[in-house]
Amino acid sequence: MSGTVVKRRKGAGLNLRSRWSEPPKDNLISEVAEKHTAVPSGEDEDGPQGALKRFSAMWSSFRKGKKDKVKDPEPTEPPGPAAADSASRQHRYASGQYFFEYLVVVSLKKTKDGSSYEPQITYQFPKRDGMARFQKEEEEKTLKAITLFCFPEGINWAPLTEYHSETFSFVLTEIDGSRRNGYCRRLLPGGKGARPPEAYCIISSVACFGLFSKIFDEVEKRRQISMAMIYPFMQKLREAPFPAPGNTVEIKSFIPESGTEIISLTRPLDSWLEHVNFNTLFGCLTDNEVLLVFAAAVLERRIVFIADELGTLSQVIHAVAALLYPFLWQHTMISIVPEILIDVVMAPTPYLLGVQKRLLDLVTDQSDLLVVDLSEDKKDTFIASVGDESSILPPKLQAEILEALSNRQKTSTVEEMNRVVSEAFLHFFVKTVGHYGSYVKYSRGGGQGVFEKRSFYKAIDSKTTRHFVKKFIQTQTFDLFIQEVEQQQPGPQQGIFHNKILEYQEKKKKEKAKKH
Repeated sequence: MSGTVVKRRKGAGLNLRSRWSEPPKDNLISEVAEKHTAVPSGEDEDGPQGALKRFSAMWSSFRKGKKDKVKDPEPTEPPGPAAADSASRQHRYASGQYFFEYLVVVSLKKTKDGSSYEPQITYQFPKRDGMARFQKEEEEKTLKAITLFCFPEGINWAPLTEYHSETFSFVLTEIDGSRRNGYCRRLLPGGKGARPPEAYCIISSVACFGLFSKIFDEVEKRRQISMAMIYPFMQKLREAPFPAPGNTVEIKSFIPESGTEIISLTRPLDSWLEHVNFNTLFGCLTDNEVLLVFAAAVLERRIVFIADELGTLSQVIHAVAALLYPFLWQHTMISIVPEILIDVVMAPTPYLLGVQKRLLDLVTDQSDLLVVDLSEDKKDTFIASVGDESSILPPKLQAEILEALSNRQKTSTVEEMNRVVSEAFLHFFVKTVGHYGSYVKYSRGGGQGVFEKRSFYKAIDSKTTRHFVKKFIQTQTFDLFIQEVEQQQPGPQQGIFHNKILEYQEKKKKEKAKKH
């Protein structure tokens, strides 16, 4: 995920990535925006489920199933040439030619009565001119939602003289099912005396936290000189082609007194891990604690992470979701829950939520939760738990994961460490369900395959592994994975997971041959 920026008059480096499946079809950015602008009432008329629906605007759950085809609403006025150009730009962006859609600056402004602050967009690049009316209305709702996510604490702010800048991310899911990632850096604006922080937010279709963290370094450096210096850098970046894994794009950027720099943006070959940095996860939790969280996630339980830092919450939640590869978390996944919508924790469905520690009392009255404290000053890591987390995974395979994780101490880069961690959990799935391909049967006439579930788990020799698999195959995570396999044509499978399965099966054959 993370990359390096090598500064030189001519030359440099950064890393990125993109790997997710389709988002949930539910989206109500408009409801989130309306909730944000409305005066909060003591009782939400649609209850916990309503909170969950409103929050779908920020879901980073990604579904494997068929994407619902939603027709674009008819424009209320005919688009002119500018609108047509805007649509063309949108197409190029969606096809991967743009790194990002736009950059906004969100500032905290005093309310009319002067009693509190509210977040407002004070800078936007590029301006979205020439849009049809319906496009403009949807864009305004999205922008309102962005202000809420950049400052999830709400109006509880006081002017500060010192503020440790932080970087975090969130996801917006549009009404047509398309997804945009929000990357945010909060810092104290220039000036003297006490003042509230401001947030720089980049909206992009690219899932790559490390890349945008590095881009923010460049933005922040230019901002210290002048806001006007940000524009040419972002314009060059926005026009640059999005590179394929292993490829590099160079951005020329002029800075007064430094001359022209060339910043090289290099995408690593392991593009499926670009959005992840396991360092934060293992910095907050021990290896054994990570295993307990993984076990709860595999069985699609409700998990809440608690921390003060927004960056910690977003990075840990993305890391936990990545441990499930090649499977995808199919439910609600909200890296940072704004205070105004904290009642989402009451939803009865599976979720991964990030909650700031000051809101802990609003979380712990729920039952059947795994509440994980990521704070440095924590007394107990697990504030609440179901109690059976340590017995979910087969003991032998738990020991193998722990042994594999110990190898990360020998790694020297983030990419190497990411690979060691991901492969430790990938091998777990290879050994438990890697034989799935032999139990998808196709008729001679072709058509969709059928997964023989009973024969599949009965083929497992180990009783403890079979017990785990019987539970895992009942999850939506596994179900949607198998549905996609059933819809594919028979033949060799592609991808990292399948390659690891072939390696494991070959290894077993050799071991069997040696015994005989």
